[in-house]
Amino acid sequence: MTEPTLNPAAAERFKPFQDEILKSHKDNIHSITITGSALTDDFDPEKSDVNSVFVLHAIDLEFLEFLAPMGKTYGKKRIASPLIMTPEYIRNSLDVFPMEFLNIRLLHETLFGEDLFQNLVIDRSDLRLQCERELKARLIGIRQGYLSSSGDAKMLTDMFINTIAGYLPLFRGIILILGKEPPLKNEDVLAVLEEVSGVDTQVFRTVLKQKRQKTKMMITQLNAIFKDYYVAIEKLGDITDGIKD
Repeated sequence: MTEPTLNPAAAERFKPFQDEILKSHKDNIHSITITGSALTDDFDPEKSDVNSVFVLHAIDLEFLEFLAPMGKTYGKKRIASPLIMTPEYIRNSLDVFPMEFLNIRLLHETLFGEDLFQNLVIDRSDLRLQCERELKARLIGIRQGYLSSSGDAKMLTDMFINTIAGYLPLFRGIILILGKEPPLKNEDVLAVLEEVSGVDTQVFRTVLKQKRQKTKMMITQLNAIFKDYYVAIEKLGDITDGIKD
């Protein structure tokens, strides 16, 4: 598998934020890690957020008070609010959030301090259970979103393009429990998911393309996307449910 590489534009954008944090709170910072799309070819410097994890030696409410107002300044520069953790939290949460920690393990670069994510061990039975739960919840979300749109093309378009990014970490989890190492790039994730599950993933490619190009779609197109989306998620749910731990 190709090693993740931090996008230079993301690193440059993040550095002032990191420097400001370390200047005031370095003593309580265990590590600072960039995660997510900034480590893949899918990163768009004009549109993509830079996501990060700050691991503290201990949770410090004064640090959170210091961090909160910075959201206005750095949010405009597409620096997302960081996840805040401690080493103990990571150790105690692997069984609760295996999918999230799997994706951090796959896509991260630690810029300061000790890398706690490189050697995380993800239990496959925990991961399977979370993937099953996520798929079932997303089926409910798709149904309710479709009904709530009342046939409004813009609402349906927004539902698909605003949620597609959240499916990629889920798909990486499914790929792993089906016995293959998850790839990093979105298109590769969809190709490997189709290979290992037999589920047609073309509808997800269509939505990713729509997210990039933002062309207007007719309600008939969106209805077809809804049906294909629903069928694909339902099939993935059945496959995940049938895997023996």
